[in-house]
Amino acid sequence: MIDPKKINTIAKKYEDENYGFRAYLKEHADGGELDSQFQKLHNELFADYDCCKCANCCRAYAVTLNKSDVDRISNYLGQDRNDFITEHLEKSEFDEDCYNIKEEPCIFLCVDGKCNIQDIKPQECKGFPFTDQPDRLGSLLGVIDFAEECPVVFEILERLKKIYWFKYRTK
Repeated sequence: MIDPKKINTIAKKYEDENYGFRAYLKEHADGGELDSQFQKLHNELFADYDCCKCANCCRAYAVTLNKSDVDRISNYLGQDRNDFITEHLEKSEFDEDCYNIKEEPCIFLCVDGKCNIQDIKPQECKGFPFTDQPDRLGSLLGVIDFAEECPVVFEILERLKKIYWFKYRTK
C-alpha cells in the first residue's frame, strides 16, 4: 500500500489514466458486477488497514453535518448547540438543514490521527470512502477524487484495472 503522505503526488500522476479507466468502465462494466468487485476489494483492503495512521480524509475534506449530527456532537462535547454552531460550523450552501465544518483539517482530528468523537462520528465519516456502497459505476468521478487522498481507494482502482485487463495507452 502506498504511503499516505505520498498518495496525493502519486495519484495525480495516474489521474489521466484513471479518467481513461472510468470511461472504459462506463462502456464495458456491468454495474452490479462492479459493485460486487468494489465490495470485495473494500472488505479485503480495509480489513487490515488502520485509517488513523493516515487520516488524509480528515485533513482534505470538510464534513457536512445534519441537525441530528450537530445535536449529538454538541451534547457529547458538553457544549451549547448554538455556541458549537457559531464556533465551528457554517450553513451548507446546498442544504439549508445542514452545516459544514469550517476548519480544515477537521476540528475533531487528534494529533495521533484518531477522531475525538469516534464513538459518535457522523455517518459521512463512517462511510468514507463509500467504496462499499452501491452504484459505483455512477460515482466513479468521486472514486477518482478520493484516490488522491486515500491509499486504499487508489489500490482498489489499481486492482480493478488488473481485473479488467485495462492498459492505459497514451497518444
